[in-house]
Amino acid sequence: MAKVSALVFAAYLATGFTGGSASAQTLGFGAIGNGNGNGNGNIGIGNGNLNGNGNTGYGNGNGNGNGNGAMSSGGNLGAFNTGTGNVGAFNSGTGNTGAFNGQGNTSPTSGNNNTGAFNGNLNTGAYNGNGNTGAFNGNMNGGNFNGNGNIGAFNGNLNGNPTLRPR
Repeated sequence: MAKVSALVFAAYLATGFTGGSASAQTLGFGAIGNGNGNGNGNIGIGNGNLNGNGNTGYGNGNGNGNGNGAMSSGGNLGAFNTGTGNVGAFNSGTGNTGAFNGQGNTSPTSGNNNTGAFNGNLNTGAYNGNGNTGAFNGNMNGGNFNGNGNIGAFNGNLNGNPTLRPR
């Protein structure tokens, strides 16, 4: 009789004192060890969410949603990056860090290796808008080898554009 009483008590505990039905799973095994180690080590936006929830039984829903966004899509880290080796958000080109760098260039040799925000964008020609640090540097250059290596803000813009020259 003592074994039956212990089994009934275990079922009572597993149902959470609410009077719910006790299944074979809840008789002594309950929801033990579920939903652990989820949503860790993610980079970017919207990774590793809503994992390991609503489990019954033993050892379910563990280790989900971990390590997302790391070195995927051309080695980019962050959100909405295209190109290769970009870190941050909304970067294109190669090796840009920050936000909105290297966008809208006509040559793959332009808009690369910028750090900060809004650097090396909308360049035509070749080797324009590279290696800038700060904000709003090396943008909207035409020709070749313009708007490179600037530090600070609003430097190296609008160079080499025949349509923007004074008449």
